[in-house]
Amino acid sequence: MNLRDDERLDALYANDIQIIQSPSVFSFSLDAVLLANFPRIPKRGTVVDLCAGNGAVGLFIAKKTTAKIHQIEIQERLADMGQRSITLNQLADQVTMHHLDLKETFSLLPKESCDLVLCNPPYFKSAPLHKTNPNEHLALARHEITTNLQEVVTCASQLLKMKGHFALVHRPERLLDILAALKTARLAPKRIQFVYPKAEKDANILLVEAIKDGKEDGLKILPPLVVYDEHDQYQPAIKELLYGQP
Repeated sequence: MNLRDDERLDALYANDIQIIQSPSVFSFSLDAVLLANFPRIPKRGTVVDLCAGNGAVGLFIAKKTTAKIHQIEIQERLADMGQRSITLNQLADQVTMHHLDLKETFSLLPKESCDLVLCNPPYFKSAPLHKTNPNEHLALARHEITTNLQEVVTCASQLLKMKGHFALVHRPERLLDILAALKTARLAPKRIQFVYPKAEKDANILLVEAIKDGKEDGLKILPPLVVYDEHDQYQPAIKELLYGQP
């Protein structure tokens, strides 16, 4: 596999997946690993990963299902990295990266055709240019420049079959925005989990799973997930997600 000068090859050992990364363009974080392990993964059917970045989430779930996985990424460089990682892991028959604006997803997939939609979207609301990351790739990945939360949620809902699932990783401070967007898009939140860097710290990651046209009752707030112990070592649950063993 030919790597560019600023690229490296990393691995998620728990899933036996290798992935092409670049610190100057994009590198997956724990957010992607958490998202890939949070929702119910269908055994078959169609899965879509919106705002796919370098394809980490789709690659991490590939061995859990026989479903066809479509990854949608607007940045050409990231889509290229993702496609090469798909080839590297010999998953081309199952996983496809599409260099595409999510607004154009329906030129590829019909509405109400998908069983699961996942998304690790830009977290931060649009801000003046001087407050965004000067690196264009990182700015687009982190800030709502080319899309926003409501657009992501609406696209996910339109893709999903009735009773299909949507899973999102985001920031806790956007929870009210997320719940409002889900309601507008006929998505009923069913499971929420807060992730904490340490037991004494505020939550900094939020996981949400919703069902299209699901009943409005039955929301579960899952037990908190803590990343590091008092010695700055991964907690057993996190270690298992990353390395396959607690």
